[in-house]
Amino acid sequence: MAKKDLNFKNVESLQSVANVINEASEALNDSKRTIIDSPISDALAGAAGATIGGVGSFAALYALGNGAAAMSLSAAGITSGLAVAGSLVGGGMVAGVFVLAAPIAVLAAGGVALSSNHKRNKLKNEKERLYKEALRKHEAIIKTKNNEIHTSKERSDYLNSLNILLQQAIKDLKADLTI
Repeated sequence: MAKKDLNFKNVESLQSVANVINEASEALNDSKRTIIDSPISDALAGAAGATIGGVGSFAALYALGNGAAAMSLSAAGITSGLAVAGSLVGGGMVAGVFVLAAPIAVLAAGGVALSSNHKRNKLKNEKERLYKEALRKHEAIIKTKNNEIHTSKERSDYLNSLNILLQQAIKDLKADLTI
């Protein structure tokens, strides 16, 4: 499944599910609560790797310069540093640019991959947590509906609305988790 096909593409997009679950908790704790009392009544009604690589390459250029500290970052020091770096791969000064830029590119790509993987795992874990919590609240709302036989129409409509929203959240989370 492509990211564009996900119901929840990032952790922030899960806020609506968290709001419904929180509202279900409030409903279960307050037997007088109705849609009017709810803050979600409308819904119820309807780059570190690049920095490290850059510092490393700058330090390598400085160290590979012609040796004299004062000259290392001069034009002569830079060109000699690039030439030495290029000679490591059998080239000259131009090849040295690529040799010194490689750590930046590799570490930046690695940093992006690590960050992306971390975000993906965090999103999956949050989806799993909310899925389990939504199932628990859904079951509790059904039990409460069955126990509150002599309740007002407003309360009954409120619990039915929460039940519908929880069912949709469960369906959407399950779809995202079964990739």
